[in-house]
Amino acid sequence: MDKKYDVYGIGNALVDIVTEVDLDFFARNEIEKGVMTLVDEKRQHKLIKAIDMSKSRMAAGGSAANTVIGLAQFGGKGYYSCLVAKDELGDFFLKDMARNKVDTNLVYEDCPEGLSGKCLVMTSPDAERTMNTFLGISSFLSVDQVAEEAITQSEYVYLEGYLVASPKGLEAMIETKKIAEKNRVNTALTFSDPSMVKYFSKQMEEVVGASVDLLFCNEEEAQIFTGTDNLNDAREKLKLSAKRFAITLGANGALIYDGDTFIQIEPYKVRAIDTNGAGDMFAGAFCTELHISIVMRRQGS
Repeated sequence: MDKKYDVYGIGNALVDIVTEVDLDFFARNEIEKGVMTLVDEKRQHKLIKAIDMSKSRMAAGGSAANTVIGLAQFGGKGYYSCLVAKDELGDFFLKDMARNKVDTNLVYEDCPEGLSGKCLVMTSPDAERTMNTFLGISSFLSVDQVAEEAITQSEYVYLEGYLVASPKGLEAMIETKKIAEKNRVNTALTFSDPSMVKYFSKQMEEVVGASVDLLFCNEEEAQIFTGTDNLNDAREKLKLSAKRFAITLGANGALIYDGDTFIQIEPYKVRAIDTNGAGDMFAGAFCTELHISIVMRRQGS
């Protein structure tokens, strides 16, 4: 029987404020370059005042949200469980998701009071993205936002690694995975960021449990999670945690494990301008291809 959704995602709901900065901006403002850092609203407001907002743009974001949006843009059907506040940014987020034809668990009129999360995404001339994130009400995402019916109507659930930083978010991830496995829905996980694997390793291992059906990570995350210092050892140890996985390798393409064979994906040579959301979009495209293969298999092609 065909499922209503290709992917059910759960993760943070953030409004991305994407801007360009020079390399000196990070030192001047004491920002750790190249990673995601959680900040409070006061700190983020100070940084926003330091940038040129006229050259910035806004979009619905968050790691898993980007992936589900990417899936929808490629023609798939996605659902997203999240939490925003009843404020201007929350309204913007939900309208942007609707524009991208992604269903959510939220109705704006029923959203709680508070401040919606936002992420300042700073792109530097070397094309690297640096993020300072104020989670706002998204930090309170819990099992209350888990939509069991939508999970059962999905081919895959997609778990955002950033949620391990919150006890309630971790609980929501584990509950989502539990419901999926009970209903024979495939489970996918993204590590999201090296800092999540480094500082929340026990929580990430708790989510992985015995195994996940599909794992997305980059080379650094793979090595941190497996406690190795090279790709060959990391990929062998990842077999113990994921039935299939995709390791992105930046300019060197990607390495796929399909459950039996390692497949090296050669990159397209391009001039990188902005790597923000690159891994999320990769996962969205990957999940779209999974949907196509599932449909073709059912049709006997």
